[in-house]
Amino acid sequence: MSLEEPLPDTVQEQSADDLEALLGDLVIGREEHINAPGFVIRPDTVQESLRRLRDDAGFDHLSCVTAQEYEDRFESIYHLKKFDDPTQEVSVVVPADKENPVSQSADAVFRTADWHEREAYDLVGIQYEDHPDLRRILLPDTWQGHPLSMDYDQDQPQIVALREHANPLQEDHRSETDSDTMFLNIGPHHPATHGVLHVKATLEGEQIADVESDLGYLHRCEEQLCQNSTYRHQIMPYPDRWDYISAGLLNEWAYARAAEDLNDIEVPEYAQIIRTMGAELCRMAAHFLALGTFALDVYGDFTAIFMYAIRDREEVQNILEDLTGQRLMFNYFRLGGVVWDLPEPRDEFFENIRDYLDELPEHLEEYHDLVTGNEILQLRTIGTGVLPPEVAKSYGATGPVARGSGIDYDLRRDDPYGYYDELDWDVIVEDGCDNYSRLLVRMQEVEQSARIVEQCIDLLEDWPEDERNIQSNVPRTLRPDDDTEIYRAVEGAKGELGIYIRADGTDKPGRFKIRSPCFSNLQTLPEMSNGEYVPDMIAALGSLDIVLGEVDR
Repeated sequence: MSLEEPLPDTVQEQSADDLEALLGDLVIGREEHINAPGFVIRPDTVQESLRRLRDDAGFDHLSCVTAQEYEDRFESIYHLKKFDDPTQEVSVVVPADKENPVSQSADAVFRTADWHEREAYDLVGIQYEDHPDLRRILLPDTWQGHPLSMDYDQDQPQIVALREHANPLQEDHRSETDSDTMFLNIGPHHPATHGVLHVKATLEGEQIADVESDLGYLHRCEEQLCQNSTYRHQIMPYPDRWDYISAGLLNEWAYARAAEDLNDIEVPEYAQIIRTMGAELCRMAAHFLALGTFALDVYGDFTAIFMYAIRDREEVQNILEDLTGQRLMFNYFRLGGVVWDLPEPRDEFFENIRDYLDELPEHLEEYHDLVTGNEILQLRTIGTGVLPPEVAKSYGATGPVARGSGIDYDLRRDDPYGYYDELDWDVIVEDGCDNYSRLLVRMQEVEQSARIVEQCIDLLEDWPEDERNIQSNVPRTLRPDDDTEIYRAVEGAKGELGIYIRADGTDKPGRFKIRSPCFSNLQTLPEMSNGEYVPDMIAALGSLDIVLGEVDR
C-alpha cells in the first residue's frame, strides 16, 4: 500500500524514508532525535506538512509544540504521535528567521496548536501566521519581552496597566438586535475553578455562548528554572511542584524517563517496581481528590463524599509518607532509580498497604452508592459536557478525559515503561463522552491502580535481599552530547505528561519543555460548554480535573 492510500484499521508503521517520500519537496533537511526522526520544513508549509502526516500516515496526535531560539534562528518543533500506537513518533522542525521569526500556524490542522503556539509566542517570541488569536497566554498583555528569548532583560521594568473602567463587552460582541447577552466573570478566586483560573463566560440568556480561559496567575517559568539547573541533582525537586496536589512521583518519572534515555541510564528492575508502586499510589490519591472535589462542585456534598474521598486520600498519603518521607513534595526519584529502599520493618509497611487495599472495595462500593447512583449527580452529568472523540483528539486531550470519550489510549500500556508491561491490569475506557463518563473512568482506574500496587508488593516481598538495587551507577556530572534532543512522556494522573530536552553539551539543558496534560485538556472547555448552562460548565470544568500549577507551570 502506498502512503497516499488511506490507512487500514490496523496501525501501519512507516519508516523515516517513507515519511520523507510522503512529505516530498516540503522537506529541506533531516534530523535524528532520540525518540523520533525529524524533518525540517519551510515555515510557510506547516499546515500542508502536518496535514499529510495526519491524513496519509495516521499521525493524529499533536502531542506538544516546542519553541526555542538559537544563535542563528528560531525554531518550532511539532511532536507528532499516533493515538493507536504512540511509539510511532515524528518531529516536524520549523526554523524561522532570526530577525523576523514568522511561521505558519498549525491551528487549522490540530486545534491543540492554538494554546501551544500562543505559549511559544508569549515565552519565546515566534509569530504564527493564520493563528486565530495570537496573543499572550501566560503573561499579562502589557508584558515587555519574551522570557525564554536570548536577549531578554530580566532586570527591565514591567508595565501592568490597571484598567479599572474597561468594558469587557466590546461592541463587536453585541448583537445589532436586542439580545440578552451578558458577560460573566468566574474566578480566579473561586473554589469551583480548582485554582487561580479566570473563566470569561459570555451568556446568551441563560446559555453559554462563549468561554475563554484566562491563565497565568500561577506561572513561575518552571522551564527556565530547569534550564538553569543541573541534570543530576537540581532539576528533580521541581516536578513535584507542577501538579502539586498529589501527582509528585508521576511528575518526577516524566523527567526521569526523559533524562535517563537522554543519558543512556539503566534503572534496576527492583527500583522499577518501587517506582511503579509509588506512581500508582499517587494516581489513587489524585483520583480520590478529583472525585471529592467533583461531587462538591456538582451537588455541594462536603460532609459525605468530599470527606470520604479525603479519608481515603489521607490513607494513601500515609503510605507515601512512609515510603518517601513527604506527603506532597516527595523528591523520591533519582536518575537511575530511587533515593532509598522501602521503610523498615518491611513486613509492617507491606501489611499497612494490604490492610488498606482490603478495605478499598467496600469504600468504592460506598462511592458508587453515594455518587454514581445519586440522582442529582446523574441529572447534572449524564449528557452534559459532551466531548466527541475526534474533537478530543484534535485538542490533544489525554488521560481520563480522552478515555471518557472512548479513546483507548494509555502510555503505561501503549508505550511501556517501568514495570507496567509485566503486570496484569486493564485500561479503563468509557464511551459516554460526557461528565459522567469521565467520573466513571477515574473511579474504575482506582481499582486498577490497586491491582497494580498489590502485584508490586507481592514482587517486592519475595525479592532476594542481595538483589535489591535501588540505583544504577550514574556519573556525578551528566553532559549529554551537544544538540542531542529527546521527547519522552509518562501517563500522569491527568494524562500525557511529556518532557522535551535539548542538550547543549553542558551539565544543564539548553532547552527544557514541559508538556502539561492539564494545559491541553483545559482547551476543550469551550467545546464542552457552549450551548450549556453555567452549572453545566462548572461540572465540565470539574470533570477535567485540572491543577493550575501544572497548567501554568
